[in-house]
Amino acid sequence: KYSGVNFEEETYVLGAPEFVLGDDYDKYQKQIEDYGSKGYRVLLFSKYDDSADGRKLTAKIAPLALVLITNPIRESATETFKFFAAQGVEIKVISGDNPRTVSEVAKKAGIKGAESYVDASTLDSDEKIDEAMRKYTVFGRVTPEQKKEIVLALQRKGHNVAMTGDGVNDILALRKANASITFASASDAAKSCSDVVLLDDDFSHLKSVVAEGRRVVNNI
Repeated sequence: KYSGVNFEEETYVLGAPEFVLGDDYDKYQKQIEDYGSKGYRVLLFSKYDDSADGRKLTAKIAPLALVLITNPIRESATETFKFFAAQGVEIKVISGDNPRTVSEVAKKAGIKGAESYVDASTLDSDEKIDEAMRKYTVFGRVTPEQKKEIVLALQRKGHNVAMTGDGVNDILALRKANASITFASASDAAKSCSDVVLLDDDFSHLKSVVAEGRRVVNNI
C-alpha cells in the first residue's frame, strides 16, 4: 500500500495514509476522512527515518503533504449502471482504495447501494467474506487475493460473475470469474487472461455485449 525511494541520506514514501502513518493515523484521521468523504483518493507523502524495503513501515514518519487524486466519471457511467440494474445484474465495487472514497465515487456513478461499504482488511475469513457479500456493495482496501475470494464467494451463492479489471492485481480474480473483461489500456497480463477486451476503453459497450448474448440465448 505504499511505494518509496531511497537516496543516499534520505528516504521518502508515498502511499495510503493508514499504512504509512500506522499508530499515528489518528492524529490526521479527521482531515484525511474529510477529503475521502468528498470522493478524493488520498495519499500521504512523507520522509521516513529508515530504508524503504517494501515491508511494514516501523521507523519514524515525518508527514510532508497529502496528495489528492480525483477519478473523473464518464458521462455514460450512470446510464450503463441503470441498464445493468434493469437487467437484474448486481454490481459489487472492489478496490484497493479507502472504502469511504470508493463509496462516494460509486454514488456519483449511480451504483445502487453504494452507500453500503466495508473495509476489506477486516474480512479475515471465508465466513466474513460470505456475510459481507450479503450486506455490502462497496469493498475498499481489497487485496489481490481477496478479489479472487470475493469472486469465489459470489459463485458459491450460485451467481455467474463477470469481473472487470485492468491491473496485475486483478489477475487472480479475472481468472476465476465466469467472464473476465478488461481494456485496451490495461496491463498485458490482464489482457492475456481476459475473455473480452474493450478496444476503446468504453465500459458502456457492455450493454450491447449483454444484449447480443441474450439474443443468442433467446433464439436458441
